[in-house]
Amino acid sequence: MSVGGAVSEATLSVVEWAPGLCLRGERPRLADFRFVAFDMDSTLIAIECIDEIAALAGRGEQVAAITEAAMRGEISDFRESLARRLALLAGQPLSLLDRVLCERLRFNPGAHELCAALKAAGLKLGLVSGGFTHFTRHVAAELGMDFVRANELEVRDGHLTGRVCMQAWGDVVDGEQKRRFLIEHCTLLGIEPVQAMAVGDGANDLPMMGAAGLSVAYCAKPKVRDAARVSINQGGLQRLLDVLL
Repeated sequence: MSVGGAVSEATLSVVEWAPGLCLRGERPRLADFRFVAFDMDSTLIAIECIDEIAALAGRGEQVAAITEAAMRGEISDFRESLARRLALLAGQPLSLLDRVLCERLRFNPGAHELCAALKAAGLKLGLVSGGFTHFTRHVAAELGMDFVRANELEVRDGHLTGRVCMQAWGDVVDGEQKRRFLIEHCTLLGIEPVQAMAVGDGANDLPMMGAAGLSVAYCAKPKVRDAARVSINQGGLQRLLDVLL
């Protein structure tokens, strides 16, 4: 296995391991890994939280168009895309986030099964999201995450300001922050990045996927599928186990 799985393996041939499940290069073994970093929106859960907030606020089409362009890599600066979307939500009540959490948030198929199996095998789980702590707290608790990093929305008088808060590690979780999250937690665990997996679906996940020993794309954009060693294009997240076990 080589360090920087998503990038260094990109030229290897792709095999359809099973319908809708593709593997690039040598088959990985679960025993080789100690840590996995997951994206949240459209990876562990079936929605893009910011799009759902915007839909309830009557700004759905405008925000979704920016999200889609960012996911495809057409807007290369995630910070710019997030700032543009959040600006459209300034002044909206915090209660919209509670409605999304209660009414619209759904886990993707196989998320619980995959996380439970990885934890049972002794791996540590990380959740790193360009989304928001209002949702990552729920998802992390539900799936048993060991480490979490996400954006904290700034709120004043019960309303969104259209900005995020400064935190100890910085202000915005972008692609570079995702890469740092993976590397920092490998160091914390006393392992090398080659012993980590990264699972995502959008262009913002490519930096951490490139740093990991195994990159996994779940129902991902073409640019991400082309970079990943494992691509799950149909079915649930638990299909990763079909390759690892």
